[in-house]
Amino acid sequence: MLKPRLIEEKMLILLRQGKISKWFSGIGQEAISIGVTLAMDKDEYILPMHRNLGVFTAREIPLYRLFSQWQGKANGFTKGRDRSFHFGTQEFRIVGMISHLGPQLGVADGIALAHKLRKEKKLTAVFTGEGGTSEGDFHEALNIASVWDLPVLFCIENNGYGLSTPTKEQYNCKDLMDRGAGYGMDAYKIDGNNILEVYNRVSEIAESVRKNPRPVLLEFITFRMRGHEEASGTKYVPQELMDEWASKDPILNFRNYLMEEKILSEEQEKQFTEDIKAEIDHNLQLAYEEDNIIASESTELNDVYKPYEYEHFEENSEKEEVRFIDAISAGLRQSMQRHNDLVLMGQDIADYGGVFKITDGFLEEFGKERVRNTPICESGVVAAAMGLSINGMKAMVEMQFADFVSSGFNPIANYLAKVHYRWGQQADVVVRMPCGAGVGAGPFHSQTNEAWFTKIPGLKVIYPAFPLDAKGLLNTSFNDPNPVLFFEHKALYRSVRQEVPTGYYTIPFGKAALIQEGEEITIISYGAGAHWALDTLKENQAIKADLLDLRTLQPLDYDSIYKSVKKTGKVLVITEDTTFGSIASDIAASISENCFEFLDAPVMRLGSMETPVPFTKALEDQYLPKHSLAGKIQELLDY
Repeated sequence: MLKPRLIEEKMLILLRQGKISKWFSGIGQEAISIGVTLAMDKDEYILPMHRNLGVFTAREIPLYRLFSQWQGKANGFTKGRDRSFHFGTQEFRIVGMISHLGPQLGVADGIALAHKLRKEKKLTAVFTGEGGTSEGDFHEALNIASVWDLPVLFCIENNGYGLSTPTKEQYNCKDLMDRGAGYGMDAYKIDGNNILEVYNRVSEIAESVRKNPRPVLLEFITFRMRGHEEASGTKYVPQELMDEWASKDPILNFRNYLMEEKILSEEQEKQFTEDIKAEIDHNLQLAYEEDNIIASESTELNDVYKPYEYEHFEENSEKEEVRFIDAISAGLRQSMQRHNDLVLMGQDIADYGGVFKITDGFLEEFGKERVRNTPICESGVVAAAMGLSINGMKAMVEMQFADFVSSGFNPIANYLAKVHYRWGQQADVVVRMPCGAGVGAGPFHSQTNEAWFTKIPGLKVIYPAFPLDAKGLLNTSFNDPNPVLFFEHKALYRSVRQEVPTGYYTIPFGKAALIQEGEEITIISYGAGAHWALDTLKENQAIKADLLDLRTLQPLDYDSIYKSVKKTGKVLVITEDTTFGSIASDIAASISENCFEFLDAPVMRLGSMETPVPFTKALEDQYLPKHSLAGKIQELLDY
């Protein structure tokens, strides 16, 4: 406990000197971090918060690496891309927080699930503050852990304030541990300023959880003696409260206890302090001597995704005519057979086979451990998928409808997408996205929301239009260690058929398909739009058009786009999405910037009406751009 306290005191000096940018103090809360960490095995994962410096020191991370991290230098853990405690390290089995707090609770679920599936007698500990318990992710994570009997210690540091908001304005129950009963889990309240109570209670509980895997909720009562971060101060805290908790300082009281028991002498304490201060000064000097990071554009861009060398599997000669939905199901089944560590998660995907029956029969073949029904909590499930990846497994999450991804947007956009760039951790997760209009499903089951994700660095976005592509690209998605959003148009599920190889094969990302060739015009689309264009060209065979099916939107095949545009001089980009802010707009802008001298007409776009997706057929038909396509093509040809 003395080491993190002395480090903090030094950091507060450096903060005032401008040598670090920010500090979140855990002074007065050291007993929790130290007690929990020492009660854990060193190969068990801990997910700390920004006041848990004791977790890092107790795991014996070299101090110069921590100091380099806080100064934004290369020997830290994020190459200067993130600060303070926003990092993880597989070497020390620590997974740092993100500022959105809540998702790390679900990540702990996924890590624990991997242990449980491998039948390892390991547990996971995850921290949150009392303020974080108000987030939906807290409740989702506890519910998932309870339903699946996951060995997770949910550690709440109840330190009195969420920034400046006191607990009485954060929740309306007497004790946060009381929430455990609602989730059917054991819960305990522990004096977080008593190191012996923390260590002994957590050690006992941890051993029990290893033998009988289940989640446990722990509420540690403590107090934050400094501001939320140093700049915010503590003026909102009554002085008598500060005085009361100052008398409960965990280090002071444990020191006095050790002195009374004649376990510790003043000479020993002095030596401890001198040794730690010397260690701090030596490691600070190492960090100071380290060169500042030199910005490299190629390094930054190359670290957004985990490097992946595509492995090609050829199509076999045996083929059968299948529907789009059958091709996806076959690809999913063959990927499950190929990857024994792949876990499928989603609402109603097990016994019921999913609302579209894509996983029908999977439960019997692969078992309930790998084909998992989930509670209705998209954010918690996506976070759990991230945890599976951290603990060496693969995960698929099926959004029942792509529209529902909004409830899981945060962990996708802020965790999966950024985790490799931040600290080199892969997010080996595929999110399947049944999407699209044309089936009379209305505003909440019909969106094609790929543009939400194509602009987020770190995600790959796949959107096939044909069964053969769907199967091959889905197989590639599971081989790629990066997070993939895999869009499947519902209107194509049972309406499109094609000869598809029966065996396992792959198709590379970033390669568009030239469906039809011509010299007059380039038509670019994907998903249902590719079929609208194909139908229109069949009805108007005099039109000589290049029809380019993008297949993957991130990465995007610019080479094929530009090659076709330079040949024809006229281009129409079709999307089912509304045009404003769509990927069609970005493609059009890129063509204008890179092919301007080859153009014989303005780059044109065609998208759906700027409204939510309506339900009634007449309104939905009007909403979709299919009926306008022939006229738009002719307008461009006539230009």
